Amino acid sequence: METFKSDGVRIAYIDVPPTDGTGTPILLIHGFASNHAVNWVNTQWVRALTQAGYRAIALDNRGHGESEKLYDPAAYSSEAMAGDAVRLLDHLGIARAHVMGYSMGGRITAHTALDHADRVRSALIGGLGMHLVEGKGLPSGIAEALEAPAGTPAPNPTAAAFRMFAEQTRSDLRALAACMRGSRQTLSRAELGQIEVPVLVSVGTLDTVAGSGPALAALIPDARALEIEGKDHSTAVGAKPHRDGVLAFLAAQP
Repeated sequence: METFKSDGVRIAYIDVPPTDGTGTPILLIHGFASNHAVNWVNTQWVRALTQAGYRAIALDNRGHGESEKLYDPAAYSSEAMAGDAVRLLDHLGIARAHVMGYSMGGRITAHTALDHADRVRSALIGGLGMHLVEGKGLPSGIAEALEAPAGTPAPNPTAAAFRMFAEQTRSDLRALAACMRGSRQTLSRAELGQIEVPVLVSVGTLDTVAGSGPALAALIPDARALEIEGKDHSTAVGAKPHRDGVLAFLAAQP
């Protein structure tokens, strides 16, 4: 991976050219406790996008993967991580890009579309629906489960699943706990109404974490919803209907 400094924080990223030509850039932002490879490479997203003629750029969010680990929750606001995304575009000399995120990455994408609309061709919010507004979706105890000594029973099944996933991805558990505490910012209905770029909201029909995708899309002026049939929060991200819907949406953009 290559790296750059985003306001002093080392951020790692990949930059994969399209199979043929130069390609319109798309910036990929992964979810909590994941990394660029788990979210975008292993699920065939980078391959599908580059084969379709796009330049695929994927970063490891601060505190994740090969990027710098920080331990202050204040360092993980959605605004700060949106800033990392925009500064990566600056670093690469890219004026505007499609921006696609999943779960926490969807939250970052929404903040990027709101605060940096001049840099965003379109915003693709995956794995996040009305809980972007309502602030619901995940139970308490996840940060505590991440910080607990190995073998400590988690307070609920979701916290246990996140601890297991974080260990599988060899993540820094203390950094993830700080991120969990610092990155749960919501957007109001009024703020969503100010998003001017085209938006696709993609949520699995069995996703109990995200909230309603169609309800979120209804609050954004130029948004449409993609319901990924029979998929939950974990399985929707790499589902072929998800990729097909995204590629169709991107192809329709000017």
